[in-house]
Amino acid sequence: MSALTLDHAQTIVTAALKTARDKGFKPLSVVVYDDRGALKAAASEDGTSLKRAEIALGKAYGALSLGVGSRAIHKMATDRPYFVAAASHVVGGLMVPVPGGVLIKDTAGAILGAVGISGDTSDNDEAAATAGIEAAGLVFDTGA
Repeated sequence: MSALTLDHAQTIVTAALKTARDKGFKPLSVVVYDDRGALKAAASEDGTSLKRAEIALGKAYGALSLGVGSRAIHKMATDRPYFVAAASHVVGGLMVPVPGGVLIKDTAGAILGAVGISGDTSDNDEAAATAGIEAAGLVFDTGA
């Protein structure tokens, strides 16, 4: 059973969205998965574009599938595009190789899940994700 609770996931979503509002980011979609790849929480702010939640899902799912934050997947896409294309195919196309997919870890480094955020720049999406994870008292790994 996952150590990522619903309370953790809801805290991550709430804190990520608060950070986005405090910093004046564009409207975001936030998705939180546990270590099994089960959806724990999701939210899209008013004003997000149509497919933002699916993009957020792809950022988180890619990070969880490869066990690295999506910033690392972005680097892989540049350095080894055939690998990322193949990996995306294997996960059913559910991988978006840009920053904003952040692994959630415990203090021992075990992966508890992943957060994906989309709506602003990839760097801002990632910043909101890391703030949410920290607010839940957990550790983030962006893949940097």
